[in-house]
Amino acid sequence: LLAARRVRMLATSRFGTTFSRLGLRALSSKAKYEGHMQPPSKIVANAKAAVADIPTGSTLLVGGFGLCGIPENSIEAIQHLGVKDLTCVSNNAGVDDFGLGKLLQTGQIKRMISSYVGENKTFERQYLEGDLEVELIPQGTLAERLRAGGAGIPAFYTPTGSGTVLQDGGFPIKYNKDGGVSIYSPPRETRVFNGRVYVMETGIIGDFALVKAWKGDKHGNLLFRGTARNFNPMVATAGRVTIAEVEELVDEINPDDVHVPGIYVHRIFQGENYEKRIERVVNAKPKGPAANKAQTDSQKARERIVRRAALEFKDGMYVNLGIGLPTQSLGYLHEDINVILQSENGLLGMGAYPEVGEEDADFINAGKETVTCAPGASIFSSAESFAMIRGGHVHLTILGGLQVSANGDLANWIVPGSMVKGMGGAMDLVGSGGSRVVVIMEHCVKGGGHKILPNCTLPLTGRRVVHRIITDLAVFDVKENGLLLREHAPGVTVDDIKAATGCPFDVSPSLKEMGQALLPGVDTLN
Repeated sequence: LLAARRVRMLATSRFGTTFSRLGLRALSSKAKYEGHMQPPSKIVANAKAAVADIPTGSTLLVGGFGLCGIPENSIEAIQHLGVKDLTCVSNNAGVDDFGLGKLLQTGQIKRMISSYVGENKTFERQYLEGDLEVELIPQGTLAERLRAGGAGIPAFYTPTGSGTVLQDGGFPIKYNKDGGVSIYSPPRETRVFNGRVYVMETGIIGDFALVKAWKGDKHGNLLFRGTARNFNPMVATAGRVTIAEVEELVDEINPDDVHVPGIYVHRIFQGENYEKRIERVVNAKPKGPAANKAQTDSQKARERIVRRAALEFKDGMYVNLGIGLPTQSLGYLHEDINVILQSENGLLGMGAYPEVGEEDADFINAGKETVTCAPGASIFSSAESFAMIRGGHVHLTILGGLQVSANGDLANWIVPGSMVKGMGGAMDLVGSGGSRVVVIMEHCVKGGGHKILPNCTLPLTGRRVVHRIITDLAVFDVKENGLLLREHAPGVTVDDIKAATGCPFDVSPSLKEMGQALLPGVDTLN
């Protein structure tokens, strides 16, 4: 007891002042809390003020998908700021004269980390001519790397890109002016889980993150509209300094409506003069025979492909369709079959194209086309979208191809040295292992060259991932020992198909003529 009293006396004599100060501070903090005193305001006057301290050489994370949901005001302010040698992490770089394309034109970007080049000719030209470093990453992997960076996860394993140049390394990041390569991509670490090879990817953190929301409040809470959400939520979490521009700045957002909590946002301002350009305005087509009749031989061949592809749909399926021919197959969907379309930019339950005059810049599909929502649709971030894909929740994937091998390898994203589109979401879609993958394409390249080969000569999108090939001449299934010919086009013989195919194949004993989906409103059921 005496010892205890001595300790208490010593503590009081030596630390009484400190304890007293701590107590006063605690009371002061409590008073501030009870008085609802606010932290310093996150609101800044405009884009110029928001980006003023971004230095040359910064790494910028930029939200948006195509031109949907991009931070227009912030990008323009950075252009006027004039900082250079920027590394920009974004799904793509807009178009030549809009979005990040503006910073490419002014030579302010040193390196782009993206999943898709698309139709941005400046992006493609600068890369091929050695003026721009480009690190291409599968779209779902990019979304997850940003999410991981914001969540404090240094690395993770994914099946996407296994067995491709992404795993092996050696992809050109930067060309020399003479066409040689000065920087190659490094190989990824791999690990086997349950007998399958997974690739290790690292989280991404940026010096500054630029996002665009529909609404924001003084606390930094953000609310998005439509598919303009896309990459913005992950980008917001992964910036050391996150700058949010909003169409409408309000006092408070209902807590249940918040998509990004204010803890992630450091500066917020109300943007102005939004152009909200739509990259591809596509409207509903008139119904009837005239709308569906092909004219040229090439159009007839393509129509044959999409009408056969439409027979792959089964009632109740969740389906992801690639850009171009795969999407056209929906025009031949039988009225008794209902499929739920998943678009990797964050839409489940994609509806028809809008009528003329009803286009909305905040509602696009993965092809950057204007769309509507079907009954029961839901909208979410790009990370959530690829969680559905990677988790095997999508039943069927139909996409195009440049080459397919006899064992089901697929190449569809680049022709080295001449054409760079980027893999977009294709590597994720075919690499999940849980989705049936159907490739549709013309049987031969222009001039008669083979597209179905013993081994792909172009960089792979996925290894042993294709289940079925549909062309204008034939339908093949990919089996353990190679290709099996299931169907032939009308008037096309097995010998014709052999001549047009670059590898041997077996012929099914039940070989039949290629099926064709009915033309809505024109054909009738037999």
